[in-house]
Amino acid sequence: MPSERTAVIVRQALASLPVQAVADDALVRQVLSVARVLGPATLSYVSRDCFRTAEDGPWTVEQRPAAHPELRALEQTAGQADADEAALDEITSPAFVVRARGRIVAAAGYRTWPCGTAHVGVLTAPQERGRGLARVTGSAAVAHALAAGLLPQWRARLPASRRVADALGFVQLGRQLSVELS
Repeated sequence: MPSERTAVIVRQALASLPVQAVADDALVRQVLSVARVLGPATLSYVSRDCFRTAEDGPWTVEQRPAAHPELRALEQTAGQADADEAALDEITSPAFVVRARGRIVAAAGYRTWPCGTAHVGVLTAPQERGRGLARVTGSAAVAHALAAGLLPQWRARLPASRRVADALGFVQLGRQLSVELS
């Protein structure tokens, strides 16, 4: 969370840009001294009526505690950048996982945010991608959030992640760019 001073600096700098440009990292870098960028990403949401449950197919989805040590092993397998993006270490829901050869190869969960938002995170081991595991585990996490009366949010940078969100019925409602100032 930025300090009030930082918030003022950012507001003043971004006021010179058209609204649609505030999610363009190249244009934001022209008006702010940026050390690190996360995004841009799309923000999508799904309602109970629009949600399309994924079929498990050959996979069995299990529920595990958010702090389960095997989730940390999956994060190590996926690498720091993908683990940071999924943020499974921050989920407040159970983890919804799929195993292959005795180990967790995909997981999803959500972090409860203010105003009843469930920020969904999904991670699949690199060698297991393209097999529908993100859709299956993500579907279980979204169903859990909806049953709890929450509004699921999907933040996606990569086209593959956007395709999973689309398959589950999410509708893109915005874009996001996070920056760390120099």
